[in-house]
Amino acid sequence: MSATWTYHPQPDEHGRKVRLHAPSCEANLHALADPRAAVTFVPGSACEGVLDGVPLAVCARSAVEAACRRTDAAPAFAEPPFDLPPGKHAAAGAVVREADGRLWLVAPSNAFGGYTATFPKGRAEPGLSLQATAIREVWEESGLHVELTAWLGDFARTQTFTRFYVARRIGGHPAHMGWESQAVHLVTPARARVLLNRDTDRAVLDALLAS
Repeated sequence: MSATWTYHPQPDEHGRKVRLHAPSCEANLHALADPRAAVTFVPGSACEGVLDGVPLAVCARSAVEAACRRTDAAPAFAEPPFDLPPGKHAAAGAVVREADGRLWLVAPSNAFGGYTATFPKGRAEPGLSLQATAIREVWEESGLHVELTAWLGDFARTQTFTRFYVARRIGGHPAHMGWESQAVHLVTPARARVLLNRDTDRAVLDALLAS
């Protein structure tokens, strides 16, 4: 019995091809503007237009890195101190929320780490602020260029202590997701709760809904 697989169009950080053993399928792209619809993008999905007044258009890494530099120089807002527990790695991510209330989730390639769907996030790099880390990680994993709007909370995970922000999309295109994701979902909060398969992510969702 042969496995079903293909390759992600984006190479990994070493320039190698990434094999997807069970590629995701796009869904409901025609219903993008419906605030009740669950929409799934896969790498290369053809979907243009404007959602909530913001065009879907590929955003270059240079624009995202420029935004990270600006954020490092002048943070988007004041936030509480970040107290990293012993034995944990610092990380940051964001819950990207559309004006219609839907949320963006990513499906890690080959369910890496046991996640079928999660919020975009990643470990902080030396010299990069947590706010800038969140902006970069969202773009790398979802293809979306975002602006952070608020601090959401700090959450202990298996190996990291992750600061999450709330963000709004200001550009980018989910079909341009990096190799770490094999799909990007736009879903209602109720649907997000079904797709998120880790309690740590459901806690992030609960914090958002309570904010």
